[in-house]
Amino acid sequence: MVRSPAIAAGWARADKARRTISVFGATGSVGRSTADVIQQHGDAFAVEVVTAQSRVDELAEMAVRLGARLAVIGDPERYEALRERLAGTGIDVAAGPAAIIEAASRPVDLVVAAIVGAAGLEPTLAAIEAGADIVLANKECLVCAGALFNRRAAAANVRILPADSEHNAIFQSLEAANVGAIERITVTASGGPFRTATLEEMRRATPAQALKHPRWSMGPKISIDSATLMNKGLELIEAHHLFGIESARLDVLVHPQSVVHGFVTYADGSTVAQLGAADMRIPISHCLSWPKRVAIATPRLDLATVGTLTFEKPDLERFPALSIARHALESGDWATNIVNAANEIAVEAFLAGAIEFLEIAATVEAVLERAVATVGGTEFATVDTVLALDAEGRRLAGELIEFRGRRAS
Repeated sequence: MVRSPAIAAGWARADKARRTISVFGATGSVGRSTADVIQQHGDAFAVEVVTAQSRVDELAEMAVRLGARLAVIGDPERYEALRERLAGTGIDVAAGPAAIIEAASRPVDLVVAAIVGAAGLEPTLAAIEAGADIVLANKECLVCAGALFNRRAAAANVRILPADSEHNAIFQSLEAANVGAIERITVTASGGPFRTATLEEMRRATPAQALKHPRWSMGPKISIDSATLMNKGLELIEAHHLFGIESARLDVLVHPQSVVHGFVTYADGSTVAQLGAADMRIPISHCLSWPKRVAIATPRLDLATVGTLTFEKPDLERFPALSIARHALESGDWATNIVNAANEIAVEAFLAGAIEFLEIAATVEAVLERAVATVGGTEFATVDTVLALDAEGRRLAGELIEFRGRRAS
């Protein structure tokens, strides 16, 4: 059964004159875009918390600019630096992973979940337990623990509003009265920096080349995922959990212009799509103001200038990460958790020069194969189980990368 991540009847909190909001992962690309949207509609939001992992100066500047009540730095060794930067501002300061989770428990209307990677799971679940609706920009929450995450959200009666451009496009294209008539959901991919590269060129690719995305400005991890197309594999998994639709009815198309971000095909043959400029402020604004729409200063799409929109099927030989992620989706949450964990370690290794570009997907696939015998079929009853499996995926990936390094030397 297909379902929307938000209730079609509307959102009572949207009627509040001023909504309270916390931004987790505030100094990343999504967090900065969120801050810009908030500033454009300052009277509509009161900022409770902003967090970052290590960027003290950027976090302090954003806390002051947004008038936040609390700023939390994930790295406890940077507490004093943040305290000094915010001395005299009246903004409270805290540090460490436990402080981030505690901050997520503060009562607010909206939490923007933009912490990168599996580290975002516990704070987002804490925000759900506190009753906040979630603007979800952390796909790993659903990739690592989709069923558990959805159970917690349903029990707390909170809404999950997708901020990723692709899932937000699908959300905008859903017709509440016709969710049962959905035939197919398609997310689009720019193709990344290696869309037309040969396998040999990809094998020799440097981190600098892989980080050079042709359309979007993103952080290092997400940029590498875009280069391998693992990001699209993770988005298929996320779409499954957001919209309740099985793998066979989920698709990816490469669309280099990044104008059509996603579309829904219905049983009568109609296809409804969302188009827009490649600017994260558009889907973020949609989530923050939903179910209303408000004016936002973003580039307007000029189709006459764009001229041509092209689409092509992804090349699964050059981009095997898509097939790996789909196989994991069809195997269950334990497998998607392992794939996500192994991918994070492999991306780190590539950026550090420890493995080649094509070895990212190869490492993930090898880890998944090994994990079948040890943790295959594990069901998630608690967050501890999720985190234990994540740790196992990281351990296996680390061992494999270390072994390859010894063999190469």
